[in-house]
Amino acid sequence: MKEVDRKDYIDWLLRKRGNGLIKIITGVRRCGKSYLLFKLFRRKLIESGVDEDHIIALALDDFSNKKYHNPEELYNYVKNRIKDEEKYYILLDEIQLVDDFVSVLNGFLHISNVDVYVTGSNSRFLSSDIITEFRGRGDEIRVYPFSFAEICGISDFDKEKLWTLYCRYGGMPLVWNMDFDDERESYLKNLFEQVYLSDIINRYKLKGHDEIGVLTNVLASSIGSLTNPQRLANTFQSSSNLKLSQFTISSYIDYLVDSFLIERVHRFDVKGRKYIGTPMKYYFVDVGLRNARLNFRQQEENHIMENIIYNELLRRRYSVDVGVVPVNEKQENKYVKKQLEIDFIANKGDKRYYIQSAYEISNEEKIRQELQSFRNVDDSFKKIIIQRIPTKPWYNEQGVLYMSIMDFLLNPDSLEI
Repeated sequence: MKEVDRKDYIDWLLRKRGNGLIKIITGVRRCGKSYLLFKLFRRKLIESGVDEDHIIALALDDFSNKKYHNPEELYNYVKNRIKDEEKYYILLDEIQLVDDFVSVLNGFLHISNVDVYVTGSNSRFLSSDIITEFRGRGDEIRVYPFSFAEICGISDFDKEKLWTLYCRYGGMPLVWNMDFDDERESYLKNLFEQVYLSDIINRYKLKGHDEIGVLTNVLASSIGSLTNPQRLANTFQSSSNLKLSQFTISSYIDYLVDSFLIERVHRFDVKGRKYIGTPMKYYFVDVGLRNARLNFRQQEENHIMENIIYNELLRRRYSVDVGVVPVNEKQENKYVKKQLEIDFIANKGDKRYYIQSAYEISNEEKIRQELQSFRNVDDSFKKIIIQRIPTKPWYNEQGVLYMSIMDFLLNPDSLEI
């Protein structure tokens, strides 16, 4: 496989050089964090003129480095490597193996000429609340599995074939080193069961090992659908003959979210300008991992496409909500309150985009349905419909932008067309 240069992440890391904070590279396990830091970023530092002896890199999962799991040993090793006043770059992989690693890293911040970058791979480090342990001294760089554009950059297959493969197997890096479908499927299923779920079960000391697996399957079956703990409890019981309380289900979902396996998406009332509580939507960090939980049986491309769009928006560092547009609709001489939905509201700074994922728009009724929620939004932010069919980007008479999923994914500036 050709090397994926992960240019966006490298540029992001370079912009954060010397900012006085600990750069914490997070993301679901096996998504390429270590390769990003130790291969790609280290190479970029050297190309930019940094001397190799001013890069202090330790893979703490290497047996030869086991003594540095002791915090004093690690701190003294780094301190003794600093020989002058020039900038030193500390790259530490699997930092969670170090006892009291938070104190060690905070100690490095008192050395004026160091810049610290760390990754970690167990559930404690991957927990989304790890940043709080650094008391405002941490700067998170969230890494995702390969995007569709990154896959297209390393493969000679045509884009339609790649799309089919990507919808089925997702973007976990090792998958794209494999040549056979059964090999990919086995890897993804084992990764989820033996690494992710096992890690959560061990961390939280869960007694019922089967329950969180069944709940994960239920969530995988309903990506992009509105749901809440009560509804999930009912589905859980009917599909498995097991019973879990709403509280337990909420806790299990928190564990999955904190391990970066799924994302919880809130609803936002566009007219009332406020967030709405339950129900919510859930998406998987990687559609291949989602499919693996369902034994690659449920392959509804429309839902998978929606999940891929959501993940791409996160990669581009948008905050993303589900839009709700309350309307009064006349039915049989009376008005009925309805809630129309916008698949995604993507926000970044002063920019906002309203986005509908439309697998196909085959007739006038389907077009009307997709546009109805847009027509009831009374602001001037851009409105976009992303279609599965190949089409050049174009605007309708109401100023709504239509584009294909390929154009959206392959052009990093596609929302600005």
